[in-house]
Amino acid sequence: MITKEAILIDQINIPHKQSLEPFIYTDLLAEYAGNKHVSFFHFWNMTNEVILGMQDTRVPFLEDAVNEIIKNDYHVVVRNSGGLAVVADEEILNVSIIIPQPQEKYSFSIDDGYLLMKELIEASLKEYNVSIDAFEVSDSYCPGDFDLSINGKKFAGISQRRIKKGIGIMIYLSVSGNQNHRGEMVRDFYQAGLKEDFGKNNFPPVNPNSMANLSDLLNVDLTVASLKEKMIHVINERYHLSSEAKETFLTYQTTTDFKENFEKQQQRMIQRNDIINWSETV
Repeated sequence: MITKEAILIDQINIPHKQSLEPFIYTDLLAEYAGNKHVSFFHFWNMTNEVILGMQDTRVPFLEDAVNEIIKNDYHVVVRNSGGLAVVADEEILNVSIIIPQPQEKYSFSIDDGYLLMKELIEASLKEYNVSIDAFEVSDSYCPGDFDLSINGKKFAGISQRRIKKGIGIMIYLSVSGNQNHRGEMVRDFYQAGLKEDFGKNNFPPVNPNSMANLSDLLNVDLTVASLKEKMIHVINERYHLSSEAKETFLTYQTTTDFKENFEKQQQRMIQRNDIINWSETV
């Protein structure tokens, strides 16, 4: 249910000192989408981060768990949306589709949002003639009903955030790199944080072998840059990326109103991350 006018936002290789920004932008873009009746395609990736959900911060041995991440030269950030821990690095692509909340409250369901993202991924990978399945891979990290997999191996997870007048549909795509190491790192986080309760209390029994990179599953030399290019090609075919709407948004970013809203969201994210600010990661 993307509007006639859409805007492309590109944030690549976000450093740790700016690791709160993608989550701040999700809320600000959702509000703007609702107010101006435009949609956004937000591409971003980070440099060696493990993104925790709020539930992850409730593991009994949080300091031990976070130290498992730190010793792998990754940082930790707590996001403002649901779900569990995921990895974000230079070889993982994150994409958000942000649309206005329809006037009829139930005319765009949660499943509709998931399907919208799945169809974009399928269209972007059409040339490879593969079947992409959507079901929960229960022993992956951050398992969900709309995990995307090929031949049973998960390569992506989708989540949603519905706030104010906007809807954010977000996906992370494991494109290349050492996916097995990512899985081991998240498994070690939960083993250290839960001890003998590993795999219990609604935390996943992470099996690194349950996930794989798209480049390996497709047996092609796929990169974040090349996958992003394929997705933007599909977006250009299906939707109108409006340069005028983007210029209006860029101008809005220079206003006092935007800066004040950004600071408010930033403070909320800083408070959310207070629980791990004893570590070197925040």
